[in-house]
Amino acid sequence: MGVERNKDLENSISSIVEDKNNSVLDIKTLTTFDWDKAFLFTPYSSQEWIEEEIGTNFEDPSNLSMRDDIYLLVFLQGDKVVQYVEMDRQGADFSIEEKGYLTPSEDVINIKRY
Repeated sequence: MGVERNKDLENSISSIVEDKNNSVLDIKTLTTFDWDKAFLFTPYSSQEWIEEEIGTNFEDPSNLSMRDDIYLLVFLQGDKVVQYVEMDRQGADFSIEEKGYLTPSEDVINIKRY
């Protein structure tokens, strides 16, 4: 009963982040599946925190609580996790400001270089 890791989406995100001229990711334009919420988790986020935030069971396959090289983006349709991506940092931090989660109409992730 595994949730699908979307490697095509990971590659699309990676190539946008790779281009230093880009400062945002418009997630809706990159997705080819239905979703109504997406949660962005920072490095070292715990399994408990992830489940508390998304409000459902999700076994974090990336072991994010032990990693600082990726962010985790988890997509939900209704109350079900439908897909996830591991976002390589590539010298950047990602943020969705104070929104808590993304929706198809509010889908911008900011890229902050360091």
